[in-house]
Formats: sequence, structure tokens, C-alpha cells
Amino acid sequence: MREGLECSRDRMRAKHPLPGAPVTARLTRRPGGPARLRALLESGQTIVAPGAFDPLSARLVEEAGFPAVYMTGFGTSAALIGRPDVGLLTMTEMAGNAGRIAACVDVPVIADADTGYGNPLNVIRTVGAYEAAGVAGIHLEDQVAPKKCGHMEGKLVIPAEEMAQKVRAAVEARVQPDFVIIARTDARAVEGLERALQRGRMYRDAGADVLFIEALTSEAEAEAAVTAFPDVPLLFNWAEGGKTPPISLDRLRELGYRIVIFPISTLLAATGAMRWILQEIAQAGTPAAAMREMPTFAEFVEFIGLPQVHEAEQRYAVKATGPGTGGADGSDV
Repeated sequence: MREGLECSRDRMRAKHPLPGAPVTARLTRRPGGPARLRALLESGQTIVAPGAFDPLSARLVEEAGFPAVYMTGFGTSAALIGRPDVGLLTMTEMAGNAGRIAACVDVPVIADADTGYGNPLNVIRTVGAYEAAGVAGIHLEDQVAPKKCGHMEGKLVIPAEEMAQKVRAAVEARVQPDFVIIARTDARAVEGLERALQRGRMYRDAGADVLFIEALTSEAEAEAAVTAFPDVPLLFNWAEGGKTPPISLDRLRELGYRIVIFPISTLLAATGAMRWILQEIAQAGTPAAAMREMPTFAEFVEFIGLPQVHEAEQRYAVKATGPGTGGADGSDV
């Protein structure tokens, strides 16, 4: 734990941690996220997108040089309400978190949109809300609501035909043609691999841009999914501690996965680090002994953009014209 904190501290102290990937300190969103995500998909590279559960974690993902951020539903539920991912959050809560994340990074954001929060009419509104939030793409799943984390027991899925209609509604609802619709099936745990692959074909035929076969249970199944869809971009969920065994990124690239997400690494790491420092305070009375292993206050505020804020304040400050000046034009108010 301490070694990890030291690495984090050293990275934060660097002026530009990775060349070409400075963290933005702007207060407005960079436009064109869907087009940039689409270009990454068309480039042929494997898009590695670690999970973020809030804007700060998203900025850390960007600082590390990754080409995209994944807004995790599991992490969002844990961060916003301190509860598990069992369908407790509403669409507006999820889209709101996605918007705050998208507003503070310059890389495209892929967001969890759960089941679309209802029928095709609800899916239409969901797509509009996430597009307005500034994300580059979403994934929709075929679970029965209320849904559960894809690596929990007791999942149920809706009829495949119903999900295909929801995918079709999502595709037709998007205003930006480049907005990426990812169709996820949780049928592997309910109906078996072959039926999950059949569902994937139906969702692709309905217009999905990317397929996400959730909770595969072996490397052989991961390979079978790619074999079943040789010309379709696939997303691989590297679920930390979940039902899918860990597979190296090199192997996933070799298989041909186009997006690889690591949904809760940041969440688990943050939890471990906070537990550690809280134990230090509880035992020692203060965090003084541990502070050398953490970013300093000055380093942290520089990371989140305070120098740029000061620069903007100076740039747009109203200059006083003399003692006792009232208004900006020199008149009394």
C-alpha cells in the first residue's frame, strides 16, 4: 500500500506525468467525445479504459495517459450512496455523475447506462440524457430491472427480442451519429454461452456498434466470443475479482478485443488507501507520520488546476481606475 502511495505521490509531483497527456484544468468540456471514441475504435488499437467513479478518479485516469475513461456503475453506486450495484440509482443520478466526469477530462468517456431504465421509450430519454451529459458512448444491458452487478449471483434477463428493440431505439434516438451504442448481454450466467452469443447477434443486427458479452468464465470462452464475431468490436470486462478469470492485456489484444475496461481498480485502491490513513489517525492520533508518503497540499491543488484558476482570475479581473472607484466604468454605484 505504501509503495503504491509513493508512486502516486511521485506522479503527482511531475509537471507532465506522461508526454502528450497533461490533465486539463479547464472549466468547460472539450467537444467531440463521440467522434474521438469512434476514431479510436476505427484505428484498430485496443482501447484501455480504467474505471472512474467520480471526477477526481477520472482525472487520475487521464493523468496516467489512458485514451478513454469508463464510468463504472458499480463504483458510482458505491461513491454516491455507499451501496452495492443492485439497481438503486436512477437514470438522472447516473447521467449526472457521467456529466460531471465528462466535464473534467479531455478524453472520451464510456458510461454504464444499466438497462436503459425501462422500455424503449425510457431508453430514448436515457440516450438523450447521456448525450447531453457529454459522454462518448454508453452500454445497455439485457437484465430484468432492478439489475445487479454482472458478476453477482441471481441475475435475470429479459427476452432477447425485447432487448433488440431497446437497442434499436437507442440507435435511432442518438442525435450524434458517432455516439457509440454498446449492447451488453448478461445471458451467459442465465442461459449459457451459446445463447449469449445468439443474443449478441440479434443486438448487432439491431444496430449496436460494440458487443459486450458479460461474465465469461474462461479464456476459452473469451476466445469463442471473438471467433463468433470476427468483424464486430467487442468489449472485455476485466472485472477485478469477478467471474471472469484474469487474462493479460497482451492476450486480449491478440484475441482482438477492441475495448478493455478495468471497472473497479481505482475504487478498490482508493478504499484501501483511505482505510490505511484512517487507521494511522486512529492509532497515532494524527496523520503526521504518513504525510511524507502522500501528495502535499500544494501538489494536490496544482494537480486539480488551482494555478490555472489563478491565471484565469488575473486575466479576467476588473482593473480599478483609482481610489474609491465604484463601477467598472469609473462611475459610482
